[in-house]
Amino acid sequence: MISRRILMMTASAFAFAPSLALAQDAPAPFDTPGDVTIALVRYLSTGDFFQSYLSGVEGQAAALGVNLRIFDSRQDAALQADMVDQAIALGVDGIIIQHGLTESMQDAAQRAVDAGIKVVAFDVNVENPAVPQIEQSDRDLARLALEQAIIDNGEAFMATYVYVPGIAPLDRRDETWREFKARYEGINEVAQFGTLDNPITNSVANQARAVFSANPGIEVVFAPYNEFAKGVMIAAQEAGVADNINIYSADISTADIAMMREPNSPWAATAATNPAVVGEVSVRALALLLAGEDPGEQVVVPPTLITRDMLNDGNITNMEELGEQIPAFLHADVALADWIALPSR
Repeated sequence: MISRRILMMTASAFAFAPSLALAQDAPAPFDTPGDVTIALVRYLSTGDFFQSYLSGVEGQAAALGVNLRIFDSRQDAALQADMVDQAIALGVDGIIIQHGLTESMQDAAQRAVDAGIKVVAFDVNVENPAVPQIEQSDRDLARLALEQAIIDNGEAFMATYVYVPGIAPLDRRDETWREFKARYEGINEVAQFGTLDNPITNSVANQARAVFSANPGIEVVFAPYNEFAKGVMIAAQEAGVADNINIYSADISTADIAMMREPNSPWAATAATNPAVVGEVSVRALALLLAGEDPGEQVVVPPTLITRDMLNDGNITNMEELGEQIPAFLHADVALADWIALPSR
């Protein structure tokens, strides 16, 4: 289903004064931003992370004054490729490809480039030098979480791992997991499981219950995606093993914070960027490309480690409070230019 977000130029002059003032000095095509249309073509959209990412895309598009079209394939790889073609047919100026599979997105991205459309890709490798890659530094996300796991549990423990291959950010996080297992030979991975079937949290919880039942003694779960971690936590509580395990993940949301702060929560730590900030960076990188400027082949948003103790000690209950205590969660000094207006906070 295709939805359209059109920024109304009849809004009050006061509301749009900052963007309009900047547009006077902006390079083409942003000297007339109302004539610019960009598309967000999504593979994954279920979960708090992706809703927050979308809000960041919408906020930065509004700050620039451009039109935004949203295409949501709901984890249908063939449909996502078709939606890129739909965006091309509509004559959009730029496309953000958000997640997806390399085998389905590589040709689709090339078709857009061949049509003269600028493309950036977030967390999907389209293997195209003309397409900048937006990343959360996934290897650092995994590294930060796993370093905390070593601090908390020592260098030898029984572990299980949640992973679905073929998704670029998960594949990059998997590389770090394999490096840690090679470095710390005392890590005993007794099971690997994972699914992206909707609803992801419930589907993972069903798998995790079986894993906990078959493998008593699990001490650590590496679940490097917050929807995975939610499912594991639900299963651990239902299986009565929550007091015996520690969960380490990637990504964060207000709902995740609440779960991490529950009494006796097994969710020990996560490494994350603010997904809304990543959404803003994605739009800014595309804007630079449209203006003939170079955002770089890789546009990396650095992550931060967030522990359960940090949240409890700071009495942090939501993403806004997290941003107040960790400034990187409010803004990233990435893909910036003097002519690019930033979203208001």
